[in-house]
Amino acid sequence: MTHRWFLPESPDLLGRLREQADITLEGMQALVAWAGGDTSAADTVRDCEHRADDAKRALWRELRDAFSPPIDAEDLYTLSADLDEILNAAKDLVRELEVLHLAPDAPIREMAQLLTDAVRELRAAFVHLGAHDDTDPTSHADAAIKAQRRIEKIYRTAMSALAGDDDLREVMQRRDAYRQVVHIGDRVHAVAERVWYSVVKEA
Repeated sequence: MTHRWFLPESPDLLGRLREQADITLEGMQALVAWAGGDTSAADTVRDCEHRADDAKRALWRELRDAFSPPIDAEDLYTLSADLDEILNAAKDLVRELEVLHLAPDAPIREMAQLLTDAVRELRAAFVHLGAHDDTDPTSHADAAIKAQRRIEKIYRTAMSALAGDDDLREVMQRRDAYRQVVHIGDRVHAVAERVWYSVVKEA
């Protein structure tokens, strides 16, 4: 009797992560459009958040059954989970400003663009994770962190400008909105740091 042995299928887990990153980038580009005055782009942000959540769940399901992940399973899970928080926070920002009837201003537009640039760098980092090619994923992670630090500078400048506004209600709402954007940047930073961690672990 002949026995035939089959190894479990090896799903493209990094491909799944890049798919989630593509949707996240699409959502952040919609955030920029919304911040620039296109109110209809808010619906795109929300749609992307739902699609990215589906992509995250698909990755997690395949990761659960994967025989040999291309990088550490915990790192894949955490990268996906932290990436998900970026778009979740972007959706929350849009919703809160809609409820307050508060239009995005110049600092929010500038910070939204930097967030989008940072997510684009994270997506580029994911292309080279586990690839063992000539491009170091951490270079893209560092570029994402650099964009996040520029957001903090814009935040401080914008907060200083609020000191000259006599409308206390406006000041409080703007302050909270700026802080929410900075929080999104913090999530970007977390993903970038996890890229570094996964690369160091695999070295």
